[in-house]
Amino acid sequence: MELLKSKSYTQTKSTYTFWLVAGIILVAFNLRPAITSLGPLVGMIQKDVGLAHWSAGLLMSLPLLVFSIMSPIVPKIANRLTNELTLLAGLFLLLIGIGLRFIPITFFLFTGTLFVGVGIAVGNVLLPAVAKEKFPQKFGLMTSVYSTSMGLFASFASGVSVPLAVDMDLGWQGALIVWGIPVLLAILVWAFIFKNSHGSQSEIKRMGSSTTQMWRSPLAWQIAVFMGLQSFLFYVTISWLPEILHSHGMSMATAGWMLSISQLVGLPFSFFIPVIAGRFQSQKWIAMILSMCSFIGFGGLLFGSSYPILILSIIFIGIALGGIFPLSLTYIGLRTKNARQAAELSGMAQSSGYILAAVGPFFIGFLFDKTHVWTVPLSVLILISTVVMVFGMLAGRNRYI
Repeated sequence: MELLKSKSYTQTKSTYTFWLVAGIILVAFNLRPAITSLGPLVGMIQKDVGLAHWSAGLLMSLPLLVFSIMSPIVPKIANRLTNELTLLAGLFLLLIGIGLRFIPITFFLFTGTLFVGVGIAVGNVLLPAVAKEKFPQKFGLMTSVYSTSMGLFASFASGVSVPLAVDMDLGWQGALIVWGIPVLLAILVWAFIFKNSHGSQSEIKRMGSSTTQMWRSPLAWQIAVFMGLQSFLFYVTISWLPEILHSHGMSMATAGWMLSISQLVGLPFSFFIPVIAGRFQSQKWIAMILSMCSFIGFGGLLFGSSYPILILSIIFIGIALGGIFPLSLTYIGLRTKNARQAAELSGMAQSSGYILAAVGPFFIGFLFDKTHVWTVPLSVLILISTVVMVFGMLAGRNRYI
């Protein structure tokens, strides 16, 4: 009888663990498609709704502003509701936001994007906490798995947006609402996880809230600026790369797939960079190489016009953006001495960093509206890549906060 009970408990635990891993991956799947699917469709949305480039840029920047505001708030909500219930609430808000954007009116487009930002912000903040809480001995592996899953679905969303809208005749509205399907799947899985959870306390709660000391640390600010500016480059690329390639003569469908390819190229780097970075005391050389790839990539878009040069540029951009983001996450663990500091740095870096990121799509769209060419915007991206290198190398020094 005891043996049967033990076997039953083991099977129940294995089932719960399976669904927990599936739930983490499903949340990761939903952290970018609602944003990355928008970039290739911006031109259609502008024509249909009547948005200027700066207004379309603001549409892309809005989720990032929400990330910045919500990052320090989400842990407090999770302390009251548990991580599982908070994640469920975030997924519901994401689904509502995707649904609202189906209505081709400016108000609903921006309101839906606002809800999308809140829903994704919940996942951004809590997914690392859930991975650490549920898989403390395999945190690094789970981080690699969910960050790679995030990049995989983000690239897929970029590539299929235009085919869904044009080839399948769904329009930009149908192409956007399709991404409600994986959100529904995630809701079902997390409803099961919440029902079968044992009310374990959140890791965030035991760590406590952020202190003012973190906001006074030069190293913390170096990491925050590095994280913010790499996000600046990523979200500008997601927002405007198809339009930039279209200006070089590519069709929008091909440009959308080029954006997808740039993210697929980055997937191996997204997985292996945290592993490689953890084996060295200093990560300055990693930050320098990845930033140089960004510099070369955007330089190729500025000075190149032939397809081979454009494709090489896209590959370099993919390597850079695929590696720099997980490197910024790795810095949070490597530059802190304990879990409490890591939690404080994560909240501080995401909150302040996404303010910088939010400026990107709006500012680049504004520059294009003023100049009507991509020369000045691309020159700015090359300059930002240089600044990313500087702060990445500063943050990569072997020291602690």
